[in-house]
Amino acid sequence: MAQIQVTDLTFSYDGSFDDVLKDVTFSVDTDWKLGLIGRNGKGKTTLLNLFMGRYDYRGAIKSSTRFDYFPYQVTESDLKQNAVDLLEKWKPQIELWQVMVQMNELLMDQECLYRPFGTLSFGERTRVMLAVLFAAENEFLLVDEPTNHLDSRARDIVKSYLASKKGFILVSHDRDLLDGVCDHVLVLNRSTIEVQAGNFSSWWENKEKKDAFQQAENEKHLKEIGKLKVAADRTSRWADKSENSKIGFDPVKEHDRSISTRSFIGAKTKKMQSRVKAYEMRIDREIEEKEGLLQDIEKVVDLKIEPLKFHKEVLIDARDLGLRYESAESELFEGLRFQVKRGNRVILSGENGCGKSSILKAILHKVNAGEDPGLVVSGNLDVATGMTISYINQDTSFLEGSLQRFCERRGLNESLLLAVLRQLDLGREQFVKNMEDFSEGQKKKVLIAASLITPAHLYIWDEPLNFIDVFSRMQIEKLILQYKPTMLLVEHDIRFQEKVGTSVVKIG
Repeated sequence: MAQIQVTDLTFSYDGSFDDVLKDVTFSVDTDWKLGLIGRNGKGKTTLLNLFMGRYDYRGAIKSSTRFDYFPYQVTESDLKQNAVDLLEKWKPQIELWQVMVQMNELLMDQECLYRPFGTLSFGERTRVMLAVLFAAENEFLLVDEPTNHLDSRARDIVKSYLASKKGFILVSHDRDLLDGVCDHVLVLNRSTIEVQAGNFSSWWENKEKKDAFQQAENEKHLKEIGKLKVAADRTSRWADKSENSKIGFDPVKEHDRSISTRSFIGAKTKKMQSRVKAYEMRIDREIEEKEGLLQDIEKVVDLKIEPLKFHKEVLIDARDLGLRYESAESELFEGLRFQVKRGNRVILSGENGCGKSSILKAILHKVNAGEDPGLVVSGNLDVATGMTISYINQDTSFLEGSLQRFCERRGLNESLLLAVLRQLDLGREQFVKNMEDFSEGQKKKVLIAASLITPAHLYIWDEPLNFIDVFSRMQIEKLILQYKPTMLLVEHDIRFQEKVGTSVVKIG
């Protein structure tokens, strides 16, 4: 067992005024299964890239072990090559048999290695890369969001596989994965860094208790500061009044007073002023103790949504539904039945490529009074006319330009969009950037915010939580449970499914 020691690590991107990481210090053991947790934009992927030596930084990273990073970079030309031919590029020191051993653990057919990489599903690509990543020994591995775009079965396989390994950092926003895999967590809080034994749920339970204690302490300090300020102000006014009475008096009204009284009044005034100084010092101590109490508290701000109420109870009715693409010989599926009624939150579930997103496309084309020329629908797909739909696409590649221009194109209220983005913890410094410079999580937040401020009868969301941080997922869950919009979703986060879904439709 070795240690990785990070000391006073500071990094900022060229042209940025803000440090992504500042004076970060921590140490971890190389045999831990470490979950890396933090808000979007806090620097999780940046930290992994610093371990890989891809950026210049201030401070020190000391380790006697080698690092390797998932996912491997794949170019357009790589997609045309067989997966087996990419092993030399990704990890030249390993043998083919070592990869095949890992593929067996990942429940993969080794035939996948002899197909063009671009023909593999997201799940197959992920598992091939993980097999390569873990094929060597004596490395500390950096695993960056391995379950994005994966179906439930592939996620379970990856979870079981990682649980059997050790010596890695896992960046993930999937609470089920973090709980099933990790024995330690490294948390990038708002202002501090902490390392703790346990998984996400144990850390979150401890954090809620700690936050509640700090908020109570903060309230106690605020009350004490208020009392001290009142006492200091009262004593100060008494001292001022007494000081002003030292010189000048009415011998008729104050017949018992003489010029010799002045020294007594002066001493009394000095004592009062000393008491004021003592109050001020206590106030400063209370303020100093109060500072920092709330610096890491995650305030999960309540979001709002304005769903429209449709006049019909059944918005979508699928009976013996089948879909296939004109270019394909076989159907994606057939004989599917489900309904989306007013107030339902229906989640489509199934393996990658089974046709979940195709169902959403078919519905959208129906609403827009047209058919997808490449999509052949069999059976019945009845979609209520006159509905307003708010749609989130799983693809973010089309987002470019400023947020102002985005609002103009979509007819959105810019101030309202920015307010929701702030509630989703997107920093104000991001508002002046072009969206192509956003992280994937920040791009997804733009799409979610745009959907939330669009009043609609039906919300169709296609994998909305990919790259979204845990705290924002909790906000969105709370929003849906509070406002109960009618929704049709594709989402593989099992915790999200369990919390918000009224029904799950399994395809395939």
